Amino acid sequence: MTFLPSNQTVEFDLDSLPYHDHGKPKSFLDIAINAGLHLEHACGGNCACTTCHVVVKDGEEFISAMEDDEADRLDMAADLQLGSRLGCQAHFVKDGEVVIEIPSWNRNYVSEGGSSMNLGDAIPVAKR
Repeated sequence: MTFLPSNQTVEFDLDSLPYHDHGKPKSFLDIAINAGLHLEHACGGNCACTTCHVVVKDGEEFISAMEDDEADRLDMAADLQLGSRLGCQAHFVKDGEVVIEIPSWNRNYVSEGGSSMNLGDAIPVAKR
């Protein structure tokens, strides 16, 4: 799985991937957490917000179909696109290569303690 724009690729075994109780098992969020990568998830991966909104760029055939709860939640997401999914809900159903992009507006590095896999450490505006 490749995370854009950081271009970080994570390889894993679907059958032995540990589950960390954030999102569905084998979800994009679960994979990011296992790999130590940052993906916003204000609701803890419970399909109650849109902070883990990502765009699937390639490999849609390897992931789950969108369920009604996810579609309803995505209706509230900013910049909805054809490949938009929630990272906590979209999960692998078979082995394959998937590429997702974390939209720039969704890389809210301040809310997670000042760092992000995409942007590095946050610098307060007053100190720039």
